[in-house]
Amino acid sequence: MATKMKLQERFLKEILPQLQKDLGIKNINAVPKMTQIVVNAGLGHFYTSGTKDFAPFVENFKQITGQTPIVVKARKSISNFKLREGMPNGVKVTLRGERMYDFVEKLVNVVFPRTRDFRGISDKSFDGNGNYSVGIKEHTVFPEVNQDDISKLHSLQICISTTATTDDDGRALLKALGFPFKKK
Repeated sequence: MATKMKLQERFLKEILPQLQKDLGIKNINAVPKMTQIVVNAGLGHFYTSGTKDFAPFVENFKQITGQTPIVVKARKSISNFKLREGMPNGVKVTLRGERMYDFVEKLVNVVFPRTRDFRGISDKSFDGNGNYSVGIKEHTVFPEVNQDDISKLHSLQICISTTATTDDDGRALLKALGFPFKKK
């Protein structure tokens, strides 16, 4: 029985040469590639609601990404947000290499289809340099999260950095990787 090829292998063997041909690029090293994925979420509602223990939040992040997140602390005090300097403000994880490709494969094949009323992701979330950001409203769409252990829902922000120089090149790369963009 033939095993399914991992996304990283498939990218190098099939997607990269096809993308080179589609974009009309002569040098294979100039074809856009993903460099990193940053997954982050804010802790504000956990911390200001009286619950100072955000260990379940960090544990969910660890299960979703496969890496221990960094807890980001506030650099400035902002009284309107009940935020003091040095208070935990959010968590983030930077994925590179094999974990990055595994996360993209899980995102495209499992997470997006499990999202409620999903009709595709917007193609307007590019930053002008080929990088893409997408938000997920509920972390429960990830299969690693146990539905019974959830005390509060939280959202995630996923930023995909590429070597593309234009949004069109970045869009072509993400389409080739299987991202389901909305039909126009």
